[in-house]
Amino acid sequence: MKIKKYKIIIIAIFLMAFISHAQVSLPNIFSDHMVLQRHQENLVWGKSNIDEEVIVSIAGQVLKTRADKKGDWSVKLKPMDAGGPFKLIIQASNKITYTDILVGEVWLCTGQSNMAMKLEGGPGQHIEGSNHAILNSTNLNLRLFTVDSAVSDTPLDVLEGNWETCNPKTSAKFSAVGYFFGKMLQENLGIPIGLISSSVGGTPAQAWTSKEVLSIEFPEFNKASKIVEPTKQPSVLYNGMIHPLIPYGIKGAIWYQGEGNRWNPEQYSRLFPAMIKNWRTKWKQGNFPFYFVQLAPYGFKNIDGWVGVQQAQLKTMLTVQNTGMAVINDIGYKTRIHPPKKKEVGERLAFWALKKDYNIEGITHSGPIYKSMIIEGGKALISFDEAPRGITSLGKILDNFEISGADGVFYKAEAKILNKGEILQVWNDEVASPKNVRYGWNSYIEGSLFNTAGLPASSFSTETWNSILNSK
Repeated sequence: MKIKKYKIIIIAIFLMAFISHAQVSLPNIFSDHMVLQRHQENLVWGKSNIDEEVIVSIAGQVLKTRADKKGDWSVKLKPMDAGGPFKLIIQASNKITYTDILVGEVWLCTGQSNMAMKLEGGPGQHIEGSNHAILNSTNLNLRLFTVDSAVSDTPLDVLEGNWETCNPKTSAKFSAVGYFFGKMLQENLGIPIGLISSSVGGTPAQAWTSKEVLSIEFPEFNKASKIVEPTKQPSVLYNGMIHPLIPYGIKGAIWYQGEGNRWNPEQYSRLFPAMIKNWRTKWKQGNFPFYFVQLAPYGFKNIDGWVGVQQAQLKTMLTVQNTGMAVINDIGYKTRIHPPKKKEVGERLAFWALKKDYNIEGITHSGPIYKSMIIEGGKALISFDEAPRGITSLGKILDNFEISGADGVFYKAEAKILNKGEILQVWNDEVASPKNVRYGWNSYIEGSLFNTAGLPASSFSTETWNSILNSK
């Protein structure tokens, strides 16, 4: 017993000596080429010797602090306008200098495989226009950070990855959706844009949500399953790939996920909003913008699951503050869960940000959203929000509409646009007294309903619309 006691004492003395000679250090999210969020305070944090003075300077700001009893320290940089390049200098017993620092807009790009998919494409799966996009991707005002995949049962404070300038070599390996989103922002805002990609393929939303939220609101996730892959276990990706980023300053997040929760869409309708709230609470930046992609059409046999997730996403957009949804039911791929048209996806997300966060006038950010329905002469007359100049089929045949009577049985319906795009008329001669209409109620469709900006309408059902709105 005495030997064990002496060993413990020796180890403790060694650790104290190590801590007392620790050099100042910062997480990997701080590096050369990084982008700091403009117009807000930015926290800079790290490790150092206990009670050691740490001096942080950038762009004329000089801030001093002392490390606490655990060696932790942090300072808040005062808000800065877009610009750079700057040097970020951290001085203690040693000195760290980060160079080529820009100040601009920082966005988190996250989700599963459709967000993770690189601009160069995947094994046997192409991205349309990728070679041309990669060739022309050099942009010193666009910076990229990819978080290495990591799972953990407990929240981590460190991650692997580093900031890089955007060029053909780096863009090819970055999220295709994230790249096209950031490119459109940078070209239209004319300021530095920083993109942080933190995504893992085949993962459900519960893996990206903290244990404290799941344990209270979703007790079914309290026990990890032995038959589930490590990246699908509850909270492991939040712990390993989101928590280490907090509280790095961001403008907002874009999200492309949902396939991993297709087996329980009702649960997802509660889980997805809870995850968004969870991240916002942890970041302590208020209800930052959170824009996401509705599931693309795909020839999946579980129609109810696929459409159910799409409706859960629609519900989230309609009921959760400062969210937005890019609809892509016109650019799916029947035999491939990873649609190749990633440019359109990234740009549709960017429309939301440019309109809602950067106040760009004259553009449309959303496709048509069901508003109301009346029945006249055995036909349904439907109107839409987010169609200021009316609805259109863009020359396509209006398809994927269904109509039902009081018996609740849906039949394929015909549709026609009336009054210069103000009204959609839907009918089936066999349904004399219509009660409900639905659109896009299948796992794979080719969207045929748009506004004049060319943005597609989400699938919807008048049968479930009131229940969605009543959940606000």
